[in-house]
Amino acid sequence: MGYENILLNKEDKISIITINRPESLNALNAKTISEISSALDELNSDATCRVIILTGSGEKSFVAGADIKEFSDFGQEKAEELARNGQNSLFNKIENMTKPVIAAVNGFALGGGLELAMACHIRYASENARLGLPEVTLGLIPGYGGTQRLPKLVGKGIANEIIFSAKMVPAQRAKEIGLVNEVFPIEELLTKTKELANVIAHNSPMAISKAIHAVNLSDTDKGFETEIKYFGELFELDDKKEGVSAFLEKRKPNF
Repeated sequence: MGYENILLNKEDKISIITINRPESLNALNAKTISEISSALDELNSDATCRVIILTGSGEKSFVAGADIKEFSDFGQEKAEELARNGQNSLFNKIENMTKPVIAAVNGFALGGGLELAMACHIRYASENARLGLPEVTLGLIPGYGGTQRLPKLVGKGIANEIIFSAKMVPAQRAKEIGLVNEVFPIEELLTKTKELANVIAHNSPMAISKAIHAVNLSDTDKGFETEIKYFGELFELDDKKEGVSAFLEKRKPNF
């Protein structure tokens, strides 16, 4: 499938989606959201793909935010529709993918860009990354899940500070508060992200798929029971049989 605003590269078991709108610092517009969503559908049904990396083109910006020109004249009804469609078609889809999605945050991740990174399962960042939710400076609040995901990652107090102040968070501070997992020089970011993806890609895809869903329920009353259910279900699948056999035979499993 051809795309205009993103690049899709497949490298063995790892696939890389690159948001490619450098002239606008990779800002999210409706077409870009739709293309990322379509690429995720394509990769979710591709058995050769085990891990997905999401990044931005260039060294300045992961995603600098939403394309404000697209919704500057919206009223309440259209604004609610924009937020709901975006959450359902892309941001929630990422969070609930059956395959891990790793954000390689190269530069600015602001507004919808930070919300996009937070929807991913893991976040690596470059040293020049700056992360923030500046919506209140426009008289708005985050609409793609930012008010919900940020407190889960950094705690309610720090989330309130980031949202209310609209200040950008430097990469090292983002690591300190748990907003990103690791920070690397910009020239090493994608390499380090691929290294992690490669480790993950050699583990059981069925177990990881179940783990994603269980972790997503960790702050609900269904979390513990879901873990028990999936733990039992996996005992009946080939991945568990291969993993246990490999362990007992002192060899690497072949999933």
